[in-house]
Formats: sequence, C-alpha cells, structure tokens
Amino acid sequence: MSMNVSFIGLGVMGYPMAGHLANAGHTVTVYNRTTAKAEQWAQQYSGEVALTPALAAKGADIVFMCVGNDDDLRSVVYGENGVLTGMADGTILVDHTTTSAEVAREVSAKAALQNIAFIDAPVSGGQAGAENGVLTVMAGGDAAVFAKVQPVMAAFSRFSQLLGEVGSGQLCKMVNQICIAGVVQGLAEGLHFAKQAGLDGEKVIETIAKGAAGSWQMENRHKTMLAGEYEFGFAVDWMRKDLGIALDEAKNNGATLPMTATVDQYYADVQALGGGRYDTSSLLARIEALHKN
Repeated sequence: MSMNVSFIGLGVMGYPMAGHLANAGHTVTVYNRTTAKAEQWAQQYSGEVALTPALAAKGADIVFMCVGNDDDLRSVVYGENGVLTGMADGTILVDHTTTSAEVAREVSAKAALQNIAFIDAPVSGGQAGAENGVLTVMAGGDAAVFAKVQPVMAAFSRFSQLLGEVGSGQLCKMVNQICIAGVVQGLAEGLHFAKQAGLDGEKVIETIAKGAAGSWQMENRHKTMLAGEYEFGFAVDWMRKDLGIALDEAKNNGATLPMTATVDQYYADVQALGGGRYDTSSLLARIEALHKN
C-alpha cells in the first residue's frame, strides 16, 4: 500500500534508504540539513523537498529519521521546526539513527504526549546494504506499531525484527557493534600474522573463509586490508561513537566489556594516525604502524 512518508537525514545511509521508499511507490518528502543534497535526491527520485523537519513531517503517515547522534536526533525532533511540530495525531515516528537507548526512550515519551507512536530501529549492513536495499533492522517499540511499519521498511531491508520495548533496538545494535569490533581486530591480527609468516594473504583467506573463522568482514574487507586501502564503509569516527554508547550502557547494566574497551582505544590510535574517516578495517593500519616503529 502506497503511503505518504517523510525521511529526515540524507547521509550515506539515508539517501539510498529514502530512494528505496520512493521506488517502492510511496510518496516521499525529504529534509536534509544541506538543502542541495535534498534537491539532488528529489531530482533523482521525483520526491519533494521540505526546508524544515516540521514541514517534511506534515501530512506524513510515517516519518523516518537517520541522522548522526543523540544531539542530532534531538535537533530534528524538538522545537518549532522539529518533526513533532509537524506530525499529526496517530502517526508514527521511526528512528534509524544509532543512538543511546536513553534518548530513544526520551523521544518516545515526548511523542506519546501527542499520541504519536515511536519505534527505535537502528540498522546494520553499511552503505552497501543501504544502497542495495538489504539492511538488517533492529527495532524496539509496540508490536502493533511495528507491524504497520515493517512492510514499509521492507523497501530497504531484507530482515527486520522487534526485540522488545522502546530502546531494545538500540541495545541490539550495541551488541552488533561489540561483535564487529572483536571480529575486525581478530582479522587484522590474522592478516598481519600471515604477512609476517611469509604466507600469501589471499590464499590464506581463500582457505579459511569457508570454515569456522569465516565472517562478513573477512569476505568483504580482506582484499582492501591487504592492499592498505581503507576508504570503504563505516568510518572509525562513527564506530568510536557507537562503541562509546555501548560502553556507557555497560556501566548502567553491569556488563563487562574488556575487549570492546580495548578495541575502542585501538580505534583512538587510528584517529591519532589521521584515520578518523578510514573504515573500521583500518585496525590493520594501526598494527602495521606499530610494527614499523
């Protein structure tokens, strides 16, 4: 069923996600902090551009958001130009930003005062997943509301699941990032070891990738890691933001995350090397820099 939807935030994830919604037959209005980017999107997908989040939300059945962090989320939700000002009674607000669970609960409570339902729905799959419409969506919120938005999110996802009450999607995304951090560090150390041992890295990966050591990171990042190229996918700056959220949450729930804390500091080392915009596989660059010294 075609719906009137809005999309707030046209970054590397939001731009193609909004495009998939338009291609699926929905009427899409977009807002982006840089208006030129929104106008480019509208020309490509025949959508509408709004000059404020509030105007984008006006008349929308569902408002989707994908911005940078907790403060960015608050900036587009609250105030006279925020989406809550433009949304009508009985509509739905869906946030795909990776944020703290705390801000998800906060926004949900504010939205509920206007009889607006809220789903926190961070995604995994990276830029490629967004462009190809095969993201994984981790959601928190009311089951009946999720049932309404799930078919719409199918335009840009291949799997979506409700994990529990509001905030559960963000907590699941923290688990996702914790696991990725450990996998990438292990892959970086393994490739470094293979080089030091005089092995052919390509042949090593070809041999072990289909066994117990295999992973998405191994399949999709080993070639660029071996080539010393780190301009693909999720940036170190954003990974540190996400790991910081997970580490803060661990203080609240009592979880022990020694590996996560260590890898977070390794990413700080990558930033110190000037690699804040490198992708997350650049942990190998840190190892190699240390080895040279």
